[in-house]
Amino acid sequence: MTRPAIERPAIERMAGIDAGFLYMETPSVHMHTLKIAVLEADDALTYDAFVAGMLARLKRLPPLRRRVVEVPFGLNHPVWVTQPRIDVPHHIRRHRVGGDGTMRELEQLIGMIASTPLHRDRPLWELHYCEGLEGGRVAVVGKMHHALADGAAANALLANVTDVRSAATPEAVQEEYASTDRLPSRINLLRHAWADAAAQITSIPALLLRTLLGILGVVRERRAGARSPVPVLHAPRVSFNGALTPLRSFATVTLPLAELKRVRAQHRAAGLEVTLNDIVLAITSGALRRWMAEHDERPASSLLAGVPVSADERDAVPRLGGNRVSNLFTTLATDVDDPVERLRTIARTTADAKRINAQLGSSILADWSQFTPPRPFAAAVRAYSRLNAASWHPAAFSAIVSNVPGPREPATVGGARLADLFSVGPLVDGIGLNVTVWSYVDRMNFSLLACPDLLPDVHVLASYLPAALAELDLEPPAAAPTLRRNPA
Repeated sequence: MTRPAIERPAIERMAGIDAGFLYMETPSVHMHTLKIAVLEADDALTYDAFVAGMLARLKRLPPLRRRVVEVPFGLNHPVWVTQPRIDVPHHIRRHRVGGDGTMRELEQLIGMIASTPLHRDRPLWELHYCEGLEGGRVAVVGKMHHALADGAAANALLANVTDVRSAATPEAVQEEYASTDRLPSRINLLRHAWADAAAQITSIPALLLRTLLGILGVVRERRAGARSPVPVLHAPRVSFNGALTPLRSFATVTLPLAELKRVRAQHRAAGLEVTLNDIVLAITSGALRRWMAEHDERPASSLLAGVPVSADERDAVPRLGGNRVSNLFTTLATDVDDPVERLRTIARTTADAKRINAQLGSSILADWSQFTPPRPFAAAVRAYSRLNAASWHPAAFSAIVSNVPGPREPATVGGARLADLFSVGPLVDGIGLNVTVWSYVDRMNFSLLACPDLLPDVHVLASYLPAALAELDLEPPAAAPTLRRNPA
Protein backbone atom coordinates (compact mmCIF):
# COMPACT_ATOMS: atom_id res chain seq x y z
CA MET A 1 0.00 0.00 0.00
CA THR A 2 1.61 3.30 -1.09
CA ARG A 3 1.93 5.81 1.73
CA PRO A 4 1.33 9.41 0.62
CA ALA A 5 3.84 12.06 1.55
CA ILE A 6 3.19 13.83 4.84
CA GLU A 7 1.46 17.19 4.38
CA ARG A 8 2.45 20.32 6.30
CA PRO A 9 -0.05 22.13 8.53
CA ALA A 10 -1.83 24.92 6.66
CA ILE A 11 -4.69 27.39 6.63
CA GLU A 12 -6.34 27.06 3.25
CA ARG A 13 -9.53 27.88 1.38
CA MET A 14 -11.93 24.98 1.02
CA ALA A 15 -12.55 23.91 -2.54
CA GLY A 16 -16.10 24.55 -3.69
CA ILE A 17 -16.85 20.84 -4.07
CA ASP A 18 -15.68 20.18 -0.47
CA ALA A 19 -17.68 23.12 0.88
CA GLY A 20 -20.71 21.86 -1.02
CA PHE A 21 -20.91 18.87 1.31
CA LEU A 22 -21.18 21.30 4.23
CA TYR A 23 -23.91 23.31 2.51
CA MET A 24 -25.91 20.13 1.79
CA GLU A 25 -26.08 19.17 5.46
CA THR A 26 -29.29 19.67 7.45
CA PRO A 27 -30.64 18.24 10.73
CA SER A 28 -31.92 15.20 8.79
CA VAL A 29 -29.21 14.95 6.11
CA HIS A 30 -25.82 14.03 7.60
CA MET A 31 -22.91 14.29 5.17
CA HIS A 32 -20.45 12.02 6.94
CA THR A 33 -19.03 8.76 5.65
CA LEU A 34 -18.33 5.64 7.73
CA LYS A 35 -15.30 3.35 7.68
CA ILE A 36 -15.53 0.20 9.81
CA ALA A 37 -12.45 -1.87 10.65
CA VAL A 38 -13.00 -5.24 12.34
CA LEU A 39 -9.87 -6.31 14.23
CA GLU A 40 -8.93 -9.74 15.51
CA ALA A 41 -8.40 -10.13 19.25
CA ASP A 42 -5.05 -8.89 20.45
CA ASP A 43 -4.27 -8.37 24.13
CA ALA A 44 -1.97 -5.47 23.25
CA LEU A 45 -4.70 -3.49 21.47
CA THR A 46 -6.43 -2.01 24.47
CA TYR A 47 -8.46 1.18 24.22
CA ASP A 48 -5.60 3.19 25.78
CA ALA A 49 -3.08 1.67 23.38
CA PHE A 50 -5.36 2.43 20.44
CA VAL A 51 -5.70 6.08 21.49
CA ALA A 52 -1.94 6.41 21.96
CA GLY A 53 -1.33 4.86 18.54
CA MET A 54 -3.74 7.25 16.84
CA LEU A 55 -2.15 10.28 18.49
CA ALA A 56 1.26 9.06 17.33
CA ARG A 57 -0.01 9.01 13.75
CA LEU A 58 -1.56 12.47 13.59
CA LYS A 59 1.38 13.84 11.61
CA ARG A 60 0.42 11.38 8.90
CA LEU A 61 -3.24 12.39 9.08
CA PRO A 62 -3.32 16.17 8.58
CA PRO A 63 -7.04 16.36 7.65
CA LEU A 64 -7.89 15.04 11.12
CA ARG A 65 -6.48 18.20 12.70
CA ARG A 66 -8.37 20.65 10.46
CA ARG A 67 -11.56 22.39 11.48
CA VAL A 68 -13.90 24.56 9.46
CA VAL A 69 -13.91 28.33 9.97
CA GLU A 70 -16.68 30.28 8.26
CA VAL A 71 -16.00 33.53 6.44
CA PRO A 72 -18.00 36.51 7.78
CA PHE A 73 -21.11 37.23 5.72
CA GLY A 74 -20.48 34.11 3.62
CA LEU A 75 -18.35 36.10 1.17
CA ASN A 76 -16.44 33.00 0.11
CA HIS A 77 -16.14 29.34 0.97
CA PRO A 78 -14.90 28.54 4.51
CA VAL A 79 -11.26 27.88 5.29
CA TRP A 80 -9.57 24.88 6.85
CA VAL A 81 -7.54 25.76 9.94
CA THR A 82 -5.10 23.22 11.34
CA GLN A 83 -5.55 22.82 15.09
CA PRO A 84 -2.47 22.52 17.33
CA ARG A 85 -4.28 19.91 19.46
CA ILE A 86 -7.44 17.83 19.45
CA ASP A 87 -10.02 17.07 22.12
CA VAL A 88 -9.35 13.35 22.55
CA PRO A 89 -12.50 12.42 24.54
CA HIS A 90 -14.65 14.14 21.93
CA HIS A 91 -13.00 12.51 18.91
CA ILE A 92 -12.23 9.00 20.21
CA ARG A 93 -15.12 7.29 22.00
CA ARG A 94 -15.58 3.91 23.61
CA HIS A 95 -18.58 1.57 23.30
CA ARG A 96 -19.52 -1.95 24.24
CA VAL A 97 -21.51 -3.93 21.69
CA GLY A 98 -24.66 -5.25 23.34
CA GLY A 99 -26.10 -8.76 23.52
CA ASP A 100 -23.89 -11.58 22.31
CA GLY A 101 -21.67 -9.26 20.29
CA THR A 102 -22.85 -10.48 16.88
CA MET A 103 -22.26 -8.60 13.65
CA ARG A 104 -25.96 -7.74 13.55
CA GLU A 105 -25.68 -6.08 16.96
CA LEU A 106 -22.60 -4.17 15.82
CA GLU A 107 -24.59 -3.01 12.77
CA GLN A 108 -27.33 -1.69 15.06
CA LEU A 109 -24.73 0.29 17.02
CA ILE A 110 -23.27 1.65 13.78
CA GLY A 111 -26.74 2.80 12.74
CA MET A 112 -26.96 4.80 15.98
CA ILE A 113 -23.50 6.29 15.41
CA ALA A 114 -24.52 7.29 11.88
CA SER A 115 -27.71 9.01 13.08
CA THR A 116 -26.04 12.06 14.66
CA PRO A 117 -24.17 14.84 12.85
CA LEU A 118 -20.59 15.94 13.47
CA HIS A 119 -19.94 19.18 15.36
CA ARG A 120 -18.65 22.04 13.19
CA ASP A 121 -16.60 23.66 15.99
CA ARG A 122 -14.09 20.79 15.96
CA PRO A 123 -12.31 18.75 13.26
CA LEU A 124 -14.99 16.81 11.41
CA TRP A 125 -14.34 13.23 12.51
CA GLU A 126 -14.90 10.72 15.30
CA LEU A 127 -13.51 7.26 16.04
CA HIS A 128 -15.71 4.81 17.92
CA TYR A 129 -13.86 1.93 19.60
CA CYS A 130 -16.41 -0.89 19.92
CA GLU A 131 -15.54 -3.76 22.27
CA GLY A 132 -17.45 -6.93 23.05
CA LEU A 133 -17.72 -8.53 19.62
CA GLU A 134 -17.91 -12.32 19.60
CA GLY A 135 -14.52 -13.99 19.43
CA GLY A 136 -12.93 -11.11 21.32
CA ARG A 137 -12.85 -8.94 18.21
CA VAL A 138 -12.89 -5.15 18.25
CA ALA A 139 -14.48 -2.84 15.68
CA VAL A 140 -13.30 0.71 15.05
CA VAL A 141 -15.94 2.88 13.40
CA GLY A 142 -14.51 5.95 11.73
CA LYS A 143 -16.99 8.76 11.10
CA MET A 144 -15.62 11.42 8.77
CA HIS A 145 -17.33 14.32 7.04
CA HIS A 146 -17.39 14.05 3.26
CA ALA A 147 -15.93 17.58 3.12
CA LEU A 148 -12.69 16.10 4.49
CA ALA A 149 -12.19 13.24 2.05
CA ASP A 150 -13.79 11.18 -0.70
CA GLY A 151 -13.31 7.42 -1.04
CA ALA A 152 -9.90 7.66 -2.71
CA ALA A 153 -8.55 10.08 -0.10
CA ALA A 154 -10.02 7.99 2.73
CA ASN A 155 -8.16 5.00 1.31
CA ALA A 156 -4.91 7.00 1.47
CA LEU A 157 -5.64 8.05 5.06
CA LEU A 158 -6.27 4.42 5.93
CA ALA A 159 -2.82 3.57 4.60
CA ASN A 160 -1.36 5.86 7.25
CA VAL A 161 -3.32 4.21 10.06
CA THR A 162 -2.71 0.57 9.23
CA ASP A 163 0.60 -1.22 9.58
CA VAL A 164 1.69 -3.18 6.54
CA ARG A 165 5.00 -4.81 5.82
CA SER A 166 6.44 -1.60 4.40
CA ALA A 167 5.26 0.55 7.34
CA ALA A 168 7.72 2.48 9.43
CA THR A 169 7.15 2.92 13.16
CA PRO A 170 5.32 6.24 13.61
CA GLU A 171 7.03 9.01 15.49
CA ALA A 172 5.61 10.08 18.80
CA VAL A 173 3.73 13.37 18.58
CA GLN A 174 4.00 15.77 21.51
CA GLU A 175 4.30 19.35 20.33
CA GLU A 176 0.86 19.40 18.70
CA TYR A 177 -0.78 19.25 22.13
CA ALA A 178 1.37 21.84 23.90
CA SER A 179 -0.13 25.10 22.60
CA THR A 180 -3.55 26.74 22.49
CA ASP A 181 -5.88 27.12 19.52
CA ARG A 182 -5.65 30.29 17.45
CA LEU A 183 -8.12 31.18 14.71
CA PRO A 184 -7.61 33.76 11.95
CA SER A 185 -9.11 37.18 12.66
CA ARG A 186 -12.27 38.40 10.93
CA ILE A 187 -10.20 41.02 9.08
CA ASN A 188 -7.84 38.38 7.72
CA LEU A 189 -10.74 36.12 6.74
CA LEU A 190 -12.45 38.95 4.84
CA ARG A 191 -9.26 40.15 3.13
CA HIS A 192 -8.33 36.67 1.90
CA ALA A 193 -11.93 35.93 0.89
CA TRP A 194 -11.95 38.95 -1.45
CA ALA A 195 -8.48 38.12 -2.82
CA ASP A 196 -9.42 34.49 -3.51
CA ALA A 197 -12.72 35.54 -5.11
CA ALA A 198 -10.91 37.90 -7.46
CA ALA A 199 -8.52 35.13 -8.46
CA GLN A 200 -11.41 32.74 -9.05
CA ILE A 201 -13.21 35.17 -11.36
CA THR A 202 -10.27 35.21 -13.75
CA SER A 203 -10.82 31.47 -14.40
CA ILE A 204 -14.39 31.91 -15.69
CA PRO A 205 -13.61 32.52 -19.41
CA ALA A 206 -11.52 29.33 -19.67
CA LEU A 207 -14.14 27.38 -17.72
CA LEU A 208 -16.92 28.60 -20.03
CA LEU A 209 -14.88 27.50 -23.05
CA ARG A 210 -14.23 24.04 -21.57
CA THR A 211 -17.91 23.68 -20.73
CA LEU A 212 -18.95 24.61 -24.28
CA LEU A 213 -16.46 22.16 -25.76
CA GLY A 214 -17.75 19.48 -23.38
CA ILE A 215 -21.36 20.07 -24.46
CA LEU A 216 -20.34 19.84 -28.12
CA GLY A 217 -18.55 16.56 -27.30
CA VAL A 218 -21.73 15.19 -25.71
CA VAL A 219 -23.69 16.12 -28.84
CA ARG A 220 -21.17 14.20 -30.96
CA GLU A 221 -21.41 11.15 -28.65
CA ARG A 222 -25.20 11.15 -28.89
CA ARG A 223 -25.04 11.36 -32.67
CA ALA A 224 -22.65 8.39 -32.53
CA GLY A 225 -25.23 6.36 -30.59
CA ALA A 226 -24.61 7.13 -26.91
CA ARG A 227 -27.80 7.67 -24.97
CA SER A 228 -28.40 9.89 -21.96
CA PRO A 229 -29.72 7.25 -19.55
CA VAL A 230 -31.35 9.35 -16.84
CA PRO A 231 -33.89 12.11 -17.49
CA VAL A 232 -33.83 14.58 -14.59
CA LEU A 233 -36.41 13.91 -11.84
CA HIS A 234 -37.70 10.86 -13.67
CA ALA A 235 -36.99 7.93 -11.33
CA PRO A 236 -40.11 5.89 -10.53
CA ARG A 237 -41.64 6.43 -7.11
CA VAL A 238 -40.65 3.81 -4.54
CA SER A 239 -40.98 3.86 -0.78
CA PHE A 240 -37.33 4.58 0.00
CA ASN A 241 -37.37 7.80 -2.04
CA GLY A 242 -38.71 10.67 0.04
CA ALA A 243 -37.79 13.25 2.65
CA LEU A 244 -35.19 11.88 5.08
CA THR A 245 -35.42 11.81 8.86
CA PRO A 246 -32.27 11.87 11.04
CA LEU A 247 -32.35 8.12 11.75
CA ARG A 248 -30.04 5.66 9.98
CA SER A 249 -29.81 1.87 9.81
CA PHE A 250 -26.86 -0.18 8.60
CA ALA A 251 -26.24 -3.70 7.27
CA THR A 252 -23.40 -5.60 5.61
CA VAL A 253 -22.79 -8.67 3.50
CA THR A 254 -19.54 -10.12 2.13
CA LEU A 255 -19.14 -11.79 -1.26
CA PRO A 256 -15.95 -13.45 -2.57
CA LEU A 257 -14.07 -11.21 -5.00
CA ALA A 258 -13.08 -14.32 -6.97
CA GLU A 259 -16.75 -15.11 -7.62
CA LEU A 260 -17.46 -11.64 -9.01
CA LYS A 261 -14.38 -11.94 -11.23
CA ARG A 262 -15.44 -15.42 -12.39
CA VAL A 263 -18.91 -14.18 -13.33
CA ARG A 264 -17.35 -11.23 -15.14
CA ALA A 265 -15.08 -13.58 -17.09
CA GLN A 266 -18.05 -15.76 -18.09
CA HIS A 267 -19.96 -12.83 -19.55
CA ARG A 268 -16.87 -11.49 -21.32
CA ALA A 269 -16.32 -14.91 -22.87
CA ALA A 270 -19.95 -14.76 -24.05
CA GLY A 271 -19.21 -11.47 -25.82
CA LEU A 272 -20.41 -8.92 -23.25
CA GLU A 273 -17.94 -6.20 -22.23
CA VAL A 274 -18.71 -6.01 -18.55
CA THR A 275 -16.81 -4.53 -15.60
CA LEU A 276 -16.79 -5.34 -11.89
CA ASN A 277 -18.77 -2.14 -11.37
CA ASP A 278 -21.44 -3.47 -13.75
CA ILE A 279 -21.56 -6.71 -11.74
CA VAL A 280 -22.00 -4.69 -8.51
CA LEU A 281 -24.85 -2.72 -10.09
CA ALA A 282 -26.51 -5.93 -11.32
CA ILE A 283 -26.22 -7.57 -7.88
CA THR A 284 -27.81 -4.50 -6.29
CA SER A 285 -30.53 -4.57 -8.95
CA GLY A 286 -31.37 -8.22 -8.35
CA ALA A 287 -31.64 -7.68 -4.59
CA LEU A 288 -33.83 -4.61 -5.05
CA ARG A 289 -36.14 -6.49 -7.44
CA ARG A 290 -36.76 -9.17 -4.82
CA TRP A 291 -37.21 -6.61 -2.05
CA MET A 292 -39.73 -4.61 -4.10
CA ALA A 293 -41.67 -7.75 -5.06
CA GLU A 294 -41.99 -8.74 -1.39
CA HIS A 295 -43.20 -5.22 -0.54
CA ASP A 296 -45.67 -5.16 -3.45
CA GLU A 297 -43.82 -2.35 -5.21
CA ARG A 298 -43.74 -2.87 -8.96
CA PRO A 299 -42.67 0.32 -10.74
CA ALA A 300 -43.25 0.20 -14.49
CA SER A 301 -39.87 1.73 -15.33
CA SER A 302 -36.42 0.89 -14.00
CA LEU A 303 -34.86 2.23 -10.84
CA LEU A 304 -31.89 4.52 -11.48
CA ALA A 305 -28.51 4.67 -9.75
CA GLY A 306 -26.32 7.62 -8.91
CA VAL A 307 -22.73 6.35 -9.13
CA PRO A 308 -19.88 8.41 -7.61
CA VAL A 309 -16.75 8.10 -9.74
CA SER A 310 -13.23 9.27 -8.97
CA ALA A 311 -11.91 12.17 -11.04
CA ASP A 312 -8.28 11.37 -10.14
CA GLU A 313 -5.88 10.44 -12.89
CA ARG A 314 -5.09 6.73 -13.01
CA ASP A 315 -1.50 7.15 -11.72
CA ALA A 316 -2.12 10.20 -9.53
CA VAL A 317 -0.24 10.53 -6.24
CA PRO A 318 -2.59 9.44 -3.42
CA ARG A 319 -4.36 12.35 -1.73
CA LEU A 320 -4.77 12.67 2.02
CA GLY A 321 -7.89 14.80 1.80
CA GLY A 322 -10.39 16.64 -0.34
CA ASN A 323 -12.77 15.47 -3.01
CA ARG A 324 -12.08 14.76 -6.65
CA VAL A 325 -15.29 13.00 -7.46
CA SER A 326 -17.88 13.20 -10.18
CA ASN A 327 -21.17 11.41 -10.63
CA LEU A 328 -22.72 9.44 -13.43
CA PHE A 329 -26.28 8.21 -13.62
CA THR A 330 -27.32 4.88 -15.02
CA THR A 331 -30.11 2.34 -15.02
CA LEU A 332 -30.43 -0.57 -12.61
CA ALA A 333 -32.62 -2.34 -15.21
CA THR A 334 -35.03 -3.51 -12.51
CA ASP A 335 -37.75 -3.68 -15.19
CA VAL A 336 -35.86 -6.49 -16.99
CA ASP A 337 -36.76 -10.00 -15.83
CA ASP A 338 -33.88 -11.99 -17.30
CA PRO A 339 -30.69 -11.55 -15.17
CA VAL A 340 -28.33 -11.81 -18.16
CA GLU A 341 -30.27 -9.27 -20.19
CA ARG A 342 -30.45 -7.07 -17.10
CA LEU A 343 -26.66 -7.11 -16.81
CA ARG A 344 -26.35 -6.41 -20.54
CA THR A 345 -28.64 -3.38 -20.23
CA ILE A 346 -26.71 -2.07 -17.23
CA ALA A 347 -23.34 -2.53 -18.95
CA ARG A 348 -24.47 -0.86 -22.18
CA THR A 349 -26.14 2.09 -20.45
CA THR A 350 -23.27 2.62 -18.01
CA ALA A 351 -20.74 2.59 -20.86
CA ASP A 352 -22.76 5.32 -22.61
CA ALA A 353 -22.94 7.32 -19.36
CA LYS A 354 -19.14 7.07 -19.00
CA ARG A 355 -18.65 8.31 -22.57
CA ILE A 356 -20.90 11.31 -21.93
CA ASN A 357 -19.22 11.99 -18.59
CA ALA A 358 -15.78 11.86 -20.20
CA GLN A 359 -16.82 14.42 -22.83
CA LEU A 360 -18.10 16.84 -20.22
CA GLY A 361 -14.93 16.36 -18.19
CA SER A 362 -14.79 14.79 -14.76
CA SER A 363 -13.77 18.07 -13.10
CA ILE A 364 -16.50 20.31 -14.55
CA LEU A 365 -18.78 19.89 -11.54
CA ALA A 366 -15.94 20.67 -9.12
CA ASP A 367 -14.80 23.68 -11.14
CA TRP A 368 -18.26 25.26 -11.32
CA SER A 369 -18.89 24.55 -7.63
CA GLN A 370 -16.21 27.13 -6.85
CA PHE A 371 -18.83 29.77 -7.66
CA THR A 372 -21.60 28.41 -5.42
CA PRO A 373 -22.81 31.29 -3.18
CA PRO A 374 -22.43 29.85 0.34
CA ARG A 375 -25.24 31.55 2.25
CA PRO A 376 -28.02 31.39 -0.39
CA PHE A 377 -27.23 27.78 -1.33
CA ALA A 378 -27.14 26.54 2.27
CA ALA A 379 -30.36 28.44 3.09
CA ALA A 380 -32.14 26.92 0.09
CA VAL A 381 -31.05 23.40 1.11
CA ARG A 382 -32.25 23.90 4.69
CA ALA A 383 -35.62 25.23 3.50
CA TYR A 384 -36.02 22.28 1.10
CA SER A 385 -35.32 19.84 3.93
CA ARG A 386 -37.50 21.64 6.48
CA LEU A 387 -40.48 21.57 4.09
CA ASN A 388 -39.96 17.82 3.33
CA ALA A 389 -39.96 18.89 -0.30
CA ALA A 390 -38.21 15.68 -1.44
CA SER A 391 -41.59 13.95 -1.01
CA TRP A 392 -43.33 16.32 -3.41
CA HIS A 393 -41.73 15.12 -6.65
CA PRO A 394 -40.08 12.05 -8.21
CA ALA A 395 -36.48 11.53 -7.18
CA ALA A 396 -33.68 12.36 -9.62
CA PHE A 397 -32.45 8.77 -9.08
CA SER A 398 -33.37 5.88 -6.80
CA ALA A 399 -30.24 4.84 -4.89
CA ILE A 400 -26.55 5.61 -4.54
CA VAL A 401 -24.32 2.70 -5.58
CA SER A 402 -20.55 3.02 -5.20
CA ASN A 403 -17.59 0.67 -5.61
CA VAL A 404 -14.19 1.69 -4.19
CA PRO A 405 -11.07 -0.51 -4.50
CA GLY A 406 -9.70 -1.07 -1.01
CA PRO A 407 -6.42 -2.52 0.31
CA ARG A 408 -5.12 -5.56 -1.56
CA GLU A 409 -2.61 -6.50 1.13
CA PRO A 410 -3.56 -7.84 4.60
CA ALA A 411 -2.92 -5.17 7.20
CA THR A 412 -2.76 -4.73 10.97
CA VAL A 413 -3.73 -1.90 13.30
CA GLY A 414 -1.64 -1.58 16.42
CA GLY A 415 -0.44 -5.14 15.85
CA ALA A 416 -3.98 -6.56 15.61
CA ARG A 417 -4.94 -8.19 12.30
CA LEU A 418 -7.42 -6.23 10.20
CA ALA A 419 -9.99 -8.96 9.58
CA ASP A 420 -12.51 -6.95 7.58
CA LEU A 421 -13.13 -3.48 6.28
CA PHE A 422 -16.43 -1.81 5.39
CA SER A 423 -17.34 1.64 4.17
CA VAL A 424 -20.47 3.56 3.28
CA GLY A 425 -21.21 7.08 2.10
CA PRO A 426 -24.01 9.42 3.16
CA LEU A 427 -27.63 9.68 2.07
CA VAL A 428 -28.89 12.75 0.24
CA ASP A 429 -32.37 14.15 0.65
CA GLY A 430 -34.88 12.11 -1.32
CA ILE A 431 -32.55 9.10 -1.61
CA GLY A 432 -33.00 6.73 1.34
CA LEU A 433 -30.50 4.02 0.33
CA ASN A 434 -26.74 3.98 -0.18
CA VAL A 435 -24.93 0.78 -1.23
CA THR A 436 -21.15 1.11 -0.99
CA VAL A 437 -18.71 -1.68 -1.81
CA TRP A 438 -15.12 -1.69 -0.56
CA SER A 439 -12.87 -4.57 -1.50
CA TYR A 440 -10.39 -5.90 1.05
CA VAL A 441 -7.82 -8.50 -0.05
CA ASP A 442 -10.05 -11.27 -1.47
CA ARG A 443 -13.50 -10.00 -0.44
CA MET A 444 -16.12 -7.58 -1.71
CA ASN A 445 -17.72 -6.04 1.36
CA PHE A 446 -21.14 -4.52 0.70
CA SER A 447 -22.37 -1.91 3.20
CA LEU A 448 -25.94 -0.62 3.09
CA LEU A 449 -27.01 2.60 4.80
CA ALA A 450 -30.71 3.46 4.87
CA CYS A 451 -33.21 5.79 6.47
CA PRO A 452 -35.36 3.33 8.47
CA ASP A 453 -38.41 5.57 8.21
CA LEU A 454 -38.27 4.98 4.44
CA LEU A 455 -36.67 1.50 4.28
CA PRO A 456 -37.24 -0.24 7.62
CA ASP A 457 -35.61 -3.62 6.89
CA VAL A 458 -32.25 -2.89 5.29
CA HIS A 459 -30.80 -6.12 6.75
CA VAL A 460 -33.40 -8.07 4.72
CA LEU A 461 -32.36 -6.28 1.55
CA ALA A 462 -28.70 -7.08 2.35
CA SER A 463 -29.56 -10.78 2.74
CA TYR A 464 -30.76 -10.88 -0.90
CA LEU A 465 -27.37 -9.89 -2.36
CA PRO A 466 -25.79 -13.40 -2.46
CA ALA A 467 -28.74 -14.81 -4.45
CA ALA A 468 -28.53 -11.83 -6.80
CA LEU A 469 -24.90 -12.74 -7.56
CA ALA A 470 -25.80 -16.43 -8.03
CA GLU A 471 -28.43 -15.65 -10.67
CA LEU A 472 -25.77 -13.94 -12.81
CA ASP A 473 -23.64 -17.10 -12.85
CA LEU A 474 -23.71 -18.71 -16.31
CA GLU A 475 -21.94 -21.88 -15.06
CA PRO A 476 -22.81 -22.50 -11.40
CA PRO A 477 -20.23 -24.79 -9.75
CA ALA A 478 -21.39 -28.18 -8.52
CA ALA A 479 -20.74 -27.10 -4.94
CA ALA A 480 -21.60 -23.43 -4.64
CA PRO A 481 -19.01 -21.42 -2.69
CA THR A 482 -19.96 -19.91 0.62
CA LEU A 483 -21.38 -16.42 0.18
CA ARG A 484 -21.19 -14.86 3.60
CA ARG A 485 -23.97 -12.77 5.08
CA ASN A 486 -22.26 -11.24 8.06
CA PRO A 487 -23.98 -13.20 10.84
CA ALA A 488 -26.99 -12.00 12.79
